Amino acid sequence: MKTTVLLLITFTSLISYSQETSSITVTINNVPNNKGVVGYGLYSKDNFMVAAPVKAAESNITNGKTTVTFEDVPLGTYAILCYHDSNGNGKMDFETNGMPTEAYGGSNNVMAMGPPRWEDCKFELTEKPVELEIRF
Repeated sequence: MKTTVLLLITFTSLISYSQETSSITVTINNVPNNKGVVGYGLYSKDNFMVAAPVKAAESNITNGKTTVTFEDVPLGTYAILCYHDSNGNGKMDFETNGMPTEAYGGSNNVMAMGPPRWEDCKFELTEKPVELEIRF
């Protein structure tokens, strides 16, 4: 009997600690050309533009279109940044004055002067999978 109660308590505690997840699918339909790849980064508020993304992905381009899916993402608030690595050097390139030389975009498609802002790019991931279209 003690073993059964102990197993029941352990099982119940494991269920309560398990984290619900969902998925995020991102599509870009206006990549300037089919050269290189598109790099995607999934960010939380804590690492947005200051550290490595929570998850990263890369996708080839076909007819100016690319799609990636981030699986098993814990529910919460996120932002996505992406760029067209047209020369395949694994990074976003900039002019000497700081202006990007490769196309880029962020979730919610807010394109203001200067770098993307968390408040403009953030979105909620709930139990229902999220599908986003980002424009360069």
